[in-house]
Amino acid sequence: MKIVEKLRSCGFRKLTEPSFWLLVLVLLLISIVVPAKAEVINIDNQTLLELLDEGVPVIDVRRADEWQSTGIVEGSTLLTFFDSAGNYNAKQWLQTLSGQVDTSKPLVLICMVGGRTSMISKWLGRQLDTVYNVENGIAGWITAGNKTVAP
Repeated sequence: MKIVEKLRSCGFRKLTEPSFWLLVLVLLLISIVVPAKAEVINIDNQTLLELLDEGVPVIDVRRADEWQSTGIVEGSTLLTFFDSAGNYNAKQWLQTLSGQVDTSKPLVLICMVGGRTSMISKWLGRQLDTVYNVENGIAGWITAGNKTVAP
């Protein structure tokens, strides 16, 4: 399945087709059952630059090996959401996030190409008021000629 292969290339290295469909089902049920608190705002690189200038925190949800491979947007908070097998603990992640940034204010999520943060931001939009998702992730940031720094 091409979607599973694409997700594997985006960081879900051990994702199987059955676990992919389970993830899709869970996210679909969440989106139907739980009303959103805030709308997720997808942004491009220019908007990210503007938000950085305004001091809006950027949360990089990738893994340490990905941060090392590409670098990070300067000033990003590094907080892995999914491990290499696609496992996560949303409650613990949100608690850690709340200890690192003011979750009563807007924040930006970034991953490799925007796939993981698209899912995370939909869930997080039920918890927080304003969540921005960088549509093309760090790959789009780098392709556009923007700089990264070592983590």
